[in-house]
Amino acid sequence: MKITILSDGGWATALSQLLIRNGHKVTMWGPFPEYLDEMRETRLNRKFLTGVLLDDRLLFESDMQKAVHDAELIVLAMPTQYLRSVLAKFKPFFKQNQHLLVNVAKGIEIDSWMRISEVTKDVLGSCRYVGLSGPSHAEEVSRQIPTLVVAASQNQKDAETVQSAFMNSKFRVYTSDDLCGIEYGGSLKNVLAIAAGIIDGMSLGDNPKAALITRGIAEMSRLGEKLGGKAETFMGLSGIGDLIVTCTSGHSRNRHVGEALGHGLSLADIKKEMGMVVAEGVYTAKGAKHLADTNDIEAPIIQEIYAVLYEGKTPLAAIHDLMCRDAKPEIINDGI
Repeated sequence: MKITILSDGGWATALSQLLIRNGHKVTMWGPFPEYLDEMRETRLNRKFLTGVLLDDRLLFESDMQKAVHDAELIVLAMPTQYLRSVLAKFKPFFKQNQHLLVNVAKGIEIDSWMRISEVTKDVLGSCRYVGLSGPSHAEEVSRQIPTLVVAASQNQKDAETVQSAFMNSKFRVYTSDDLCGIEYGGSLKNVLAIAAGIIDGMSLGDNPKAALITRGIAEMSRLGEKLGGKAETFMGLSGIGDLIVTCTSGHSRNRHVGEALGHGLSLADIKKEMGMVVAEGVYTAKGAKHLADTNDIEAPIIQEIYAVLYEGKTPLAAIHDLMCRDAKPEIINDGI
């Protein structure tokens, strides 16, 4: 297939190498022509995926029209909060019958509170759309570490097309019809990973981390099911699988934010230190809290992370308030 990736980030780069190894012709589009020129010349992505030598067959194109005009598959890999503006640039050249869209980012758009598929259809109208999600850090995929993900679409044939395009002996792809569930799973786990990072930053040990992951999946499932996802999806790769890896991995940008908060740094200082690298959970915390509040869903972990990020609450106070909530039975699907 002829494939265009809209992003020059780490995940986009890792997938470009995977897709080239699978025999596809891959073009990368990015918003900064000078950086694409640097990547073309050095065959490195020094900003977002260090230590990976880019295949000589990877093409670069800063002109959107040229980048997408003959592509069959368009990979949406930009951070969620930039998605709408990039889609607006793509829209004049979008061809519904030609372009199959596959999104690999995770998040909820601020203010509209839309999932990525909803934002895409809001900008482009009717389109063929697949979400690809699961426990899959770019750093490991680029090194061909065995990885499992799920491709979800309301159209089974489109999901199977993406499955075929991406799958190989080191990257296994399942299919699902629960697009809503995999998008909420991939988004909400980033907020919970910030909580896991706080635990690590405060050196609190293994017990609270295990409890956080366990109660986190209950909270994620409760909110995700209310919003239209299926219970079994949150028990799968894009739910508990992605939650585990994001809460425990040194590659996780969201866990890194939490760890820095646990060390006493401010969110402003953390953002400055991270530069152009985006931790989606910082933004998704706003959307998650809004969705929990408006749907009257109990989400105490999300509420406390929001308070730490945006209301000046200390991590220690947040942990205290979580531990001192009213006593109740453990019922996984109905309250924490």
